[in-house]
Amino acid sequence: MSPAYDPDNIFAKILRGEIPAAKVYEDAETLAFLDVMPQAQGHTLVIPKSPSRGLLDAEPAALAPLMATVQRVARAVKDAFAADGVTILQYNEPAGGQTVFHLHVHVIPRHEGVALTRHAGGMADGARLEADAERIRAALTAA
Repeated sequence: MSPAYDPDNIFAKILRGEIPAAKVYEDAETLAFLDVMPQAQGHTLVIPKSPSRGLLDAEPAALAPLMATVQRVARAVKDAFAADGVTILQYNEPAGGQTVFHLHVHVIPRHEGVALTRHAGGMADGARLEADAERIRAALTAA
């Protein structure tokens, strides 16, 4: 059995507005924002607003809106960065690679022949993240 959901995780704090984030999309059930340690320019995270540690303990009703937002954001990210494709990743529990224990999906634009950088490669510049977020928001508006 997994440990209980921690309401003080960083994504819960972002949802409560206690920590800033470069937001790209928000609706009643989901939030999408840029990863502060991007593996590629435009690396976006999509989270449900409902509390769940990961996919394994999420309420099934939260998954459909989450995946609808993942799809919408993935299309916009691909367009905004003229990407050749998009990688979608989702990790569960430490052994599965999860480091923040609030369900989240990574949306990473990919360009042919360009490798991803290390996720723990350092924090991105805030101004750069906000500029990238604006590109994605513009692509969402154009869709």
